[in-house]
Amino acid sequence: MTLEYSDELGMELPFDGEELARTVAEKALDYEECPYETEISLTLVSEEEIQKINKEFRDIDRPTDVLSFPMLEFEDPGYFREPEDIEDDCFNPETGELMLGDIVISTRRVYEQAKSYGHSELREFAFLVAHSMLHLMGYDHMTPEEAEVMERKQREILEQLEINR
Repeated sequence: MTLEYSDELGMELPFDGEELARTVAEKALDYEECPYETEISLTLVSEEEIQKINKEFRDIDRPTDVLSFPMLEFEDPGYFREPEDIEDDCFNPETGELMLGDIVISTRRVYEQAKSYGHSELREFAFLVAHSMLHLMGYDHMTPEEAEVMERKQREILEQLEINR
């Protein structure tokens, strides 16, 4: 797996963000039995920047904790099609990796939500990466049923990594 990691703020986290993101992303891919080597982009931004992105792409003019921009459309969440059924432009021509998509995280929200939920920044960051990875693999939480599935998967991924509240 290739992780393109960028910290636009240079705000120091109390852990290695790139290493943790890679670990959680790889666990999520294994959990969903992704048959491909993948490429993911993760960018840490300010609250102001994530609000701009949220407004531009979702027409919601407020900050959020994480945004996910999947490259693939899934017929069923987590169902990875055969290579011949995936559009060619979803594979990096140089590496052959499946370009799964982009994740954008508000660093400020990592700190705020960790405090609000009473757990560590490491746990909050790992949760946001797991949550976003599931979005990149076609999951959503628009209905109660979808939310229940996604919450269970997030919890199980983090439990497998022994990242608990």
